[in-house]
Amino acid sequence: MAHILIIDDDEILAGLFQDYLEGEKFTVMTVHTGEEGLQLALNGRFDMVILDVMLPDMSGNDILKQLRQQSNVPVLMFTAKGDDVDRILGLEAGADDYVPKPCTPRELIARIKAILRRTESTYSQGSDHCIEIGPLQLWPQQRKAHWHQQSLELTSTEFNLIETLARQAGQVVSKNTLSEKALGRPLARFDRSIDVHISSIRHKLGQREDGHDWIQTVRGQGYQLIK
Repeated sequence: MAHILIIDDDEILAGLFQDYLEGEKFTVMTVHTGEEGLQLALNGRFDMVILDVMLPDMSGNDILKQLRQQSNVPVLMFTAKGDDVDRILGLEAGADDYVPKPCTPRELIARIKAILRRTESTYSQGSDHCIEIGPLQLWPQQRKAHWHQQSLELTSTEFNLIETLARQAGQVVSKNTLSEKALGRPLARFDRSIDVHISSIRHKLGQREDGHDWIQTVRGQGYQLIK
């Protein structure tokens, strides 16, 4: 099973989640400071990092920014319940998803499994054929992306989103469909996760020659990738 790193200064809660995850056959390591967690996360041995926003020595968002400079390991953020600012900042820094505190072990497990399923490329079957839309090239099984023949660095969730849009290029894909495909859950009311991830992808792609974005918003319906 997957190797999980938990970075959380709440020793009781982190220990509870570690016990529960190990009962689900995950291999888990728990640390309680940001500096130690960052160094462990960068060594590349983990399939996912669970990261608390509030840590004693450095913020979770600062850790995430540094981690994203070198690694695309999936990251699930712990945020304060109802704190939309922390959620948006985490997503903008490159988090794949978030779970509010307090949460149940069952909810945490569900979020972890959803991200890992999509990291393993749910859509891919058979040989890893290339999806090519204009200057975009995707290899789903390898989870590799090129943009204008250059490597395109994407988080796990960003890859899932652009793959979903590419498979339906020129068509509008609803936010709920994107949430289910990329995050493994229906879109909750007032949840801006998809919007923030799409904004990050747009920034990485830049604009078309006509000044418009490659991913267009269709108000009240969703998003579409321009063919």
